[in-house]
Amino acid sequence: MSGRTGRRPGNPDTREAILDAARTAFAARGFDAASIRAIAGAAGVDPALVHHYFGSKDKLFLAAMNAPIDPGRLLPGVLDGDPQGIGERLVRGFLAVWDSPAGMAGVALLRSAVTTEWTARLLREFLVTQVLRRVLQHLDADPAERPLRGALVAAQMGGLVLMRYVVRLEPLASAPPETLVAAVGPGVQRYLTGPLDEVFPG
Repeated sequence: MSGRTGRRPGNPDTREAILDAARTAFAARGFDAASIRAIAGAAGVDPALVHHYFGSKDKLFLAAMNAPIDPGRLLPGVLDGDPQGIGERLVRGFLAVWDSPAGMAGVALLRSAVTTEWTARLLREFLVTQVLRRVLQHLDADPAERPLRGALVAAQMGGLVLMRYVVRLEPLASAPPETLVAAVGPGVQRYLTGPLDEVFPG
């Protein structure tokens, strides 16, 4: 037997081994600290094979957590246009995803995150690194304020999704999307661009 290591061509379990290693790494160390090389080592493959299967670290992360959306496709439409309309466009884009067939996977992920810390960690990393960070960087928000602004947006959006799609609280559950965009969008906008002393007066 040769001493070659790395690729496992023809092994149907290779892709799943990479995903298992990625889930563990992302949950334990977070998206930024987890490296392709470390994930490949844990999976027993060459790093080039990770790139072969998934293309990039972002794509690997989305596959590892079975994300219902690819923010790389959603966010350009949200960020393009008047910065003062990003709140409404963000709510509109999220509702469009959750109202689509992909929303079923999102509901399953949310239910799991509520009951499983491991999934909650992955969901947090997804929201922070793949969605909120990109939005706030685009708006050139004060770096010191970004964590709070992002957390406020996540709370607003997460509460809306939970009540509409999981708890199915009326009239939220059956409200037309544009009604919710008009109601929730301005609050999201305030969290993104408004003075924080208006959010936490005094």
